[in-house]
Amino acid sequence: MPLEVVESPRLYRQIADQLRGLIERREFGVGSRLPPERELAEKLGVSRPSVREALIALEVEGIVRIKMGSGIYVLDQPASSRKAAQPEGEGPFELLKARELIESGICREAAKVITPGDIAALDTILSQMGAGGLSSDELIRLDRAFHLTIAGTLGNGVLVRCVGELFDQRINPYFARLARYFEDDQSWRETWAEHGVVRDALAARDGAAAGRAMRRHIQNSQARFSRSFGDGQGCETQVSENQISSGRASVSARPPRQK
Repeated sequence: MPLEVVESPRLYRQIADQLRGLIERREFGVGSRLPPERELAEKLGVSRPSVREALIALEVEGIVRIKMGSGIYVLDQPASSRKAAQPEGEGPFELLKARELIESGICREAAKVITPGDIAALDTILSQMGAGGLSSDELIRLDRAFHLTIAGTLGNGVLVRCVGELFDQRINPYFARLARYFEDDQSWRETWAEHGVVRDALAARDGAAAGRAMRRHIQNSQARFSRSFGDGQGCETQVSENQISSGRASVSARPPRQK
């Protein structure tokens, strides 16, 4: 199965299908390391976030294992024991982009109507987030409350529901797996600080600044989820240009030592 340039609103699903097919045909042998994300993105003609979403989907299915600082390895697992569900719905980065566009607009409007009571509610949430010692579930709950409180200032139930439903997509298995690798104490401190910038702009009733602050916050979230898995550029498992153009792909016979 050759690697082909893919074009679709759901790129990550097509990328996952191609890589899954190569693995099932043993073009990537058990224990071998897949090429780095950057190389896969170049060969497929897609963005690295789309490749990342595909790799996360394959890990959820039990086809590969991601090892931070080492790479992505093919697992020895029979097809019958893999998760039956194939990737469905939007990928994490597509969801974050939608949130960026929608919630930045909400912030611009919220600055016009926000009340002292709304600011006090945001302050309570931020105080709780900054207290320390919270579990991931507690931080996610407070994060959600912050974004929903801002949406609620407009008195539009449709917008509140939209923001809530988009936020809740982070509990799907693909988003949750991605978060497991890149959310930590430092990322939550950054989130807390970015929330503070949004709050201050809203309190100043500066709609333009509030919109920019929310856009930057969600863009920063995308950047945090885009940090390298640490798979390096010296990967011994590679797909060459001539293998792609000739309609096949293969890997070196000797898989790299796993770290």
